[in-house]
Amino acid sequence: MSRVFRQPISGLYAITPDEADTVELLRKVRLALLGGARVVQYRNKIAAAALRQQQAEALRELTREFAVPLIINDDAVLAQQVDADGVHLGGADGSVADARALLGSGKLIGVSCYNRLALAHEAVRLGADYVAFGSFFASTVKPDAVSATPDLLRQARRELAVPLVAIGGIDAQNGAQLLEAGADALAVISAVFAAPDIEKAAREFFHLFEQGRTV
Repeated sequence: MSRVFRQPISGLYAITPDEADTVELLRKVRLALLGGARVVQYRNKIAAAALRQQQAEALRELTREFAVPLIINDDAVLAQQVDADGVHLGGADGSVADARALLGSGKLIGVSCYNRLALAHEAVRLGADYVAFGSFFASTVKPDAVSATPDLLRQARRELAVPLVAIGGIDAQNGAQLLEAGADALAVISAVFAAPDIEKAAREFFHLFEQGRTV
C-alpha cells in the first residue's frame, strides 16, 4: 500500500545528483537518509527514460524503508508510475492543475518560484503544497540561476501559509541564515552528495535544524 505524506515539508531536502549507476545512487541516498535527510527528490537530467524509471522505482523502495517522502523532479507521469509521494514542478514542467489531476489529492506538489513572490502566491492559489525559492548562493549545479535574498523568504513567511524551501549553493554554514529568515527546508545537492562523507554532511544539516528548533 502506498504511504501518503501530508505532513509539511521540512528539514534537509536532499536532491539526487546525476548518477548513471543505480547501485551507487542508492548507496549515496541511503547515506544521506542515515544522516537525517527528511525528503528525497529524484532529479536526473541526463538519464534516458528507462534508467529514470529504474532509478525512481529503486528510490521508491528505499525511501519507504526510511518512511521519508520521495518527490520526482519535473515529471508528474513518472511520479504516478512509481507511486512517488509527489512531484516538483519548474517553470516549464506543466501546471499544478494537471499534476493534481494526474496524481490526486493525496500527493505533494511543489513549485519552483525562483525569486518571484507573485509566482509563489499563484502556485499556492492553484493548490501547491510547498514552494521553493532560490538561488540564494552561487550554485555549481545552476551557475546561471537567478538570485534570491533572505528578505524574500521573510516576506514569503509573512504572506504564505505553505512550507518554504530554499535552494541554491546552500551548505550547513550559510543555511542557518535562511532558516532564520523563514525557510522550512533546505534543498541541497552538492553540499551532501559531493561531500567526502555523505552521512556526516547530512548529519550536519540535521543538527542545524535541531539547533533552530531549540533556539
